[in-house]
Amino acid sequence: MKSQRLRLGVNIDHVATIRNARGGAMPDPVRAAQAAARAGADGITAHLREDRRHISDADIERLSREIDLPLNFEMAATPEMLEIALKAKPHAACIVPEKREERTTEGGLDARGQHNQLAPIVAELADNGSRVSLFIEADRAQLDAAVSLGAPVVELHTGRYCDLHAAGDLSAAASELTRIRDAARYGASLGLEVHAGHGLAFETVADIAAIPELAELNIGHFLIGEAIFVGLEAAIAEMRQHMTLGRARAA
Repeated sequence: MKSQRLRLGVNIDHVATIRNARGGAMPDPVRAAQAAARAGADGITAHLREDRRHISDADIERLSREIDLPLNFEMAATPEMLEIALKAKPHAACIVPEKREERTTEGGLDARGQHNQLAPIVAELADNGSRVSLFIEADRAQLDAAVSLGAPVVELHTGRYCDLHAAGDLSAAASELTRIRDAARYGASLGLEVHAGHGLAFETVADIAAIPELAELNIGHFLIGEAIFVGLEAAIAEMRQHMTLGRARAA
């Protein structure tokens, strides 16, 4: 297949994490979103967690009002988050698993096992004008469930691949990359728009970007960390270079 331009969504959650470590208003995640826009990001991702450990309700309101880029609102499948999403009307609503005790999202949503819980939420979000995405593992059963639920987009969890790569277990990382590649191909064959994200860094993004069926990558924690040393715009620009080199291999 002919590869399409690969979009980059920048997650600004951990700008808010730094702000909340001390309290007050700085650094401002909305300012980070504006910098991401200047650097060429295609969208902004923000996860309003139930415990509000980073992004706040006020952040979502400001991002909706002050940012021209599409907002990808990550949310748990709860009545509270559904109500907020229906009010905010984000361009996209990505339903993710969420546990209070986890440091960050640890895996994909069980769209198959939670079908009955998810179905009305997906329908309400779609009827309200948001593009619904499901953050799932690279698994055919989960992709089939996304189709059954009527979600037009899935985001494949790349965290395991990145962890294996970082640990130097390149054989296992290669197997996981193959699993992601096969899932992207299968998802696209079902008519889904396929995204990917979680844990991606300069060292891992090119191999993911080389998967031609992927339309978008969502990257946050690494970019915010790298921004400490080089600035956010420079970090995003370098990430885009790695993505471009990877995507060229898919042409």
